[in-house]
Amino acid sequence: MTVEERGSGPGTDVLIRKVDSHLAALRAGLHGPELELAEELARCLRELVVATAHSSAADRGLVRAAVHYFVLRRESRGKLLPVRSLAAAQRVVNKAVRQLGRPDLLVETRRDRPAREPAVPAGDPALR
Repeated sequence: MTVEERGSGPGTDVLIRKVDSHLAALRAGLHGPELELAEELARCLRELVVATAHSSAADRGLVRAAVHYFVLRRESRGKLLPVRSLAAAQRVVNKAVRQLGRPDLLVETRRDRPAREPAVPAGDPALR
């Protein structure tokens, strides 16, 4: 992502920094599919922030809410509750994506994706 894209509207830098900071913290404790999901959510949110920088206040508010849902922990009376699950954040982000008419940005989990064909070596005798 280039610097020009980030400075494209009020508050975009702040939201992108929040996403990046939270992702950095998640990288310290997540591995495998969970980390991949967190990275996909962050990528999607960054793109939504930039894409809606000059959109209506309602659209920017929807993206801001999705960012905050992804990055914020829940607190109750000073006691830290469990961090929201990435699956819950995925549902919120995907709902925002659909409402903004950007199905190309839907975040799928590994189990939602179609299975990829295994790569076959070029010199495989079975192909002759």
